[in-house]
Parts: sequence; structure tokens; C-alpha cells
Amino acid sequence: MLTKQQKTLLRSQLFRHLDGIVTCPSAYVLYEKGITDYLLEHTSVTLSEIATQFNANDGYLNVALRTLCSQGWLTQIVDNTKNTVVFELNEKSASAFSYFHLYKEAFELLQFSEEYSSRKFEKPPFLKLESLYLNFKNKFGITASENNAILNQILAHIEGIIVGPTIVLLGMSGMFHQYFMQTKFTAEEFHKDAETFSRLLNILSELQWFEKSNDSYEFTDKGLFFARRASAYGVTVSYIPTLRKLDKLIFGNPTMFDTPSIHNEEIHVDREMNVWGSGGAHAAYFRVIDEIIIELFNKPIHEQPKGILDVGCGNGAFLKHLFNVIENQTNRGKVLEDYPLLLIGVDYNEAALKITRKNLVQADIWAKVIWGDIGNPKAMSEDLQNKYGINLSDLLNVRTFLDHNRIWQPPTINGNIPITTSTGAYAYKGKRLNNNLVIESLKQHFKNWVPYINKFGLLLIELHTSKPELVSENMGKTAATAYDATHGYSDQYIIELDEYMKTMEEIGLVSNQNTFKKFPNSELATVSVNLFKSKK
Repeated sequence: MLTKQQKTLLRSQLFRHLDGIVTCPSAYVLYEKGITDYLLEHTSVTLSEIATQFNANDGYLNVALRTLCSQGWLTQIVDNTKNTVVFELNEKSASAFSYFHLYKEAFELLQFSEEYSSRKFEKPPFLKLESLYLNFKNKFGITASENNAILNQILAHIEGIIVGPTIVLLGMSGMFHQYFMQTKFTAEEFHKDAETFSRLLNILSELQWFEKSNDSYEFTDKGLFFARRASAYGVTVSYIPTLRKLDKLIFGNPTMFDTPSIHNEEIHVDREMNVWGSGGAHAAYFRVIDEIIIELFNKPIHEQPKGILDVGCGNGAFLKHLFNVIENQTNRGKVLEDYPLLLIGVDYNEAALKITRKNLVQADIWAKVIWGDIGNPKAMSEDLQNKYGINLSDLLNVRTFLDHNRIWQPPTINGNIPITTSTGAYAYKGKRLNNNLVIESLKQHFKNWVPYINKFGLLLIELHTSKPELVSENMGKTAATAYDATHGYSDQYIIELDEYMKTMEEIGLVSNQNTFKKFPNSELATVSVNLFKSKK
């Protein structure tokens, strides 16, 4: 059994793997295009100067450079008064940049794997992975000292490219079922090409995830640790379709992902994998939500909402979960025949609406599932009233990790807008967004919801960014680098927790401090749970 200290070290390794999945392509593309040499030559340079010099899309270029800052290899200076971003070398820059060529093979593996399934173990991409692993194991022939912190950091990143997609593939295919985690197993049980699959298991055995005895494998404590956290890799790995094309996204067509696939599916993210990863990683946040829901639906019936509206319902899992909590753990659940619970699922994606309807019907849960835009609650309210006679204000409005993923709407400007302290890297179709406008847009977005949440409030789980210097001082303690990069490259707008709370306060939305939670409960918080209500 692992000690607390051992678990802390393994958790740090997991975070560094996530760092690597986004840092590897970001760093290598900047190196390959000559931008790291340009930085070494000029020592301090503005984002706009680099973008002009290299004909780059400044929004996505900013995301890539900020990734290096979060790893401690560059210093970012944001001046929101002048709307400028400057990048300066620091004491680690030259050493780190000198190793960026090591990322080449890992980046090529990401690109090569595009032609193969992320759900199946296939031989050609595995042979590429195996070659990368052998070079990784031999430190690419570098005879540097063991205490070379920057080299070890980069090797941990490359290990992330090796194990991240692998652990997600194995997790989604059922290899981490309790049965296999508690017994010995053979390669033949998982793949018809047992010889090649055993070579993958041998790699994981060398990484001390399995113990091998003859032709059988058994999980080690370390392997069990990662297997039980496979979903923690899911969201970051799901953005590999974007990460493998960073060279084109930053220096080519910034709208290359705007056209969906022939099946009308998103092409910048593996959405099924994203949902799988989100579901496994969010259990702790849902426990907080459960407490709020139970308290609310234990109140006298006239003080309760008539139902729940979930914007961004995805596959309906959250609505299903909330219904089960109410039915089985609250007073409302005892009187559902007399006081039915209105459940409304809303999504912008038609495919998600179909999945939600199917899943809720299969669960024997009555719900209305409608199309809607999170940025237009007025239209949503009118639809509910006109079609179903439902008043949006009579519902508890809930959302999980959605408001940062709204479609960009430039704010209406009347006079001067406040200067924010946010240091985030925000883009829309490749162009960098003024941070002040991003905060103002968020403010106006939530103002649109204020008229509809006076009774029961707005229950939100939201994602946040952190300043690069704070992240770099806490390597291995946060997934902020991965969150920033994946969301920055896909036109999503996560802001610092303090800026988020300040923005809500300014528009008259106050959080219930008895239910407020942040994860982790420190200055490194990247997730918050809030029940916001209008000031009386």
C-alpha cells in the first residue's frame, strides 16, 4: 500500500504528464519555427513583434508562449492598461530551449497517430511509441547529470506523451475494470495481437505499473494509482486533435477547425473522450453540489424550485444524477407524484440533445430537452414559456464547466471599461483578445441571466486559470498549464478565481459562502463551486 508521501509524488508525476501533453507540441513548434532563437537573440520582445516577424496568429501564439511561462522557462509581462504582452528571458530560458529538439519525436507521434483510432490498440502507432520510449529510456543519448532539473522536467513531459493517450485508451476499453485490477492477466485477454500488446505491457512494467511473471501481468500499487485516475488524463488527451496541428493553427489557418466532420462532429476535440474524462474527474465537485441540492429540496415545498434547468446538458448524466439525488435523498423525492420535478436539458449541440433524450428515457426520467444558447437566456425563457408554460425563474439554473465555453460575444462598450488584473491568454479565431474586453464580456454575459435567477439562484461549477509565475513555482501541484493550453487553443475563456468572484460581485451576484468551495483549497484553485443569488 502506498504511503501518503508516495501518493503525493505520483500525483505530481500525473500533473507533469498533463503538462507534457500540451507543452511538448507548443514548445516544439515554437522551436522549429525559430521563435526560441529569436527570443534568445532579443531577450525581451512584445507579442505583436513576434507575431509580425513570424506571420503568426497572435492569439494562439500567445497561448503557446504562456505555456512556456507556466513551465518557468520564460517570463510574461501583461500590461492591460496598454493592452500589451511582453515576453522576457529568465535564468532557465537558454537551458530549456536547448533541449526543445527532444520533443520532435513525441510531436511526430501525435501527428502520426491521427490516421489511427484513439480507441483501438494498433500496431503502426505503437511501433512509433515503442521507438520513442526506447529513446526516452536512454535520455536520448544525453549524459547529463541526474540532478539536471530542466532535462528531467522535459523527460517527464515526453513520458506524458507516452502514457497519457495509452492510459486513456486502456481505461476506455475496460482494462482498468476491478476484475483485472485484482487478478493476474495475460496479453491474450485484451488483444488478438498478443505479441505486440505484450510489448506495450512490458513498457508499462518497466515504468513499474505492472509486475511480470512468465506471461502474466499484475498491477503494482503504482499501477493501481494511475489506473484509478485514468480519467484524469481524459480531458487533456481529448484535445490531441488540436495539439497535433499547432503548427498550422498558430502559423496557418486559425479557423481550420470551424468545419465539422462529415458526421457533423467536432474535429478539434474527441468529445466522447472529453465527457468520459470529465465524468471521472468531477466526483469531488458533484459531492458539494449534492449537499446544496439536498438542503434546497428539503425545504418546505413552497420554498423549493419547480425544477432544474441544466444548460450544456451534454449526455444528460448530470440531470440524471440530480434527479436520483432528489428522488432518493430529499423530502421532495417523497412527494414527486403530487409535486413533479421539472427537468429541462438545454444544449447548443444537436447530437448532445439526441444523446440526452435517449439516456433520460432509458433511465425512465421525464424531462424536456431543447436547443438553446447559453448567451441568450431571454430566448430560452420565451421558448419555455411559449412551448411548455414553464417560467424560467421558477427553476434552479445549474451549469458545469460551461460559461467559459460560450461563443465569444464582443461586449457593448459605453465609455471606459475597467482595467483587469487578469493575465490570461485569450483568443478568438486566432486573434488575441484584449483581457479587459474578456472580463467585460463575461460581466455582460451574466447580466443577461440576472432577471431569471432572482428566486433560486445560479448553481455553477467553473474552471479557472492561474498566473504563470504561480504555476511555475508549484510544478507538479496543478493542472493549470494543461487547462490553459487546451482551452486557449480552442477559444475558451477561463479567468482567475479572484477576477471571477470580483466580476460577479460587480453585477450584483453574491455567492453563498456557506456552500462556496474551491479546489484545491489554496491559492492554486482551478475549480470553484458557487451558488450565486442576486443582492436583495
